Amino acid sequence: MTISCWPKMERPRERLLKHGVKTLSNAELLAIFLRTGRPGKTALDLARDLLNTFGGLDKVLEANLKKFTSIKGLGVAKFCQLQASLELVRRHHGCKVEESISFTNHDLAKNYLLSNFTHLEHETFACLLLDNKNKLIRFETLFTGTINHAQIYPRVVAQSCLKHNAAAIIFAHNHPSGCLNPSESDRSITMKLIKLLDLIDVRVLDHFIVGKNDVYSMAQNGLITL
Repeated sequence: MTISCWPKMERPRERLLKHGVKTLSNAELLAIFLRTGRPGKTALDLARDLLNTFGGLDKVLEANLKKFTSIKGLGVAKFCQLQASLELVRRHHGCKVEESISFTNHDLAKNYLLSNFTHLEHETFACLLLDNKNKLIRFETLFTGTINHAQIYPRVVAQSCLKHNAAAIIFAHNHPSGCLNPSESDRSITMKLIKLLDLIDVRVLDHFIVGKNDVYSMAQNGLITL
């Protein structure tokens, strides 16, 4: 039986319209995204298969093309639709940040960084370049490495600050493993960058480490003194 044959108030789309999107389960939300199932399975069945196979919604959203299309009934077109949807969400978060008065709100920083980093499979180092009111000028990805290391060149960071006339900066990099603890090399490069950027009057406000579902703030944990 297809979803269209179900009683109206049991269909995910109708439930969304009547009760609101927050009342739907992960499987129902995925079913609306998928729209159609495959022979013998409804879109909701397929959504449940996805969640069970990957082990949760976050794993579905982080799946690469090969993993995603390994599920029967899912192809390149669906993968592209999903990636486009995720990118729209990331850009929406970006717009919210750009509209903000300043970038000193920890929750704002956390949500913004999670939306930009959690889908990445390799360690990536980025900078949030800020003006003298701590408002975002530009988010810039500077270095991408392996699954557990990214080589950082302080000179490139300084050049980016000068190019965009930044008055302050926030560093951020991800740990694809999900571990939030800063390594000794994380601490060392942060201190080097602070000393270098002080020479060109750029304030270092924080260095965030991004895990799977949370972030670690070096400033909040006393590793950076403002």
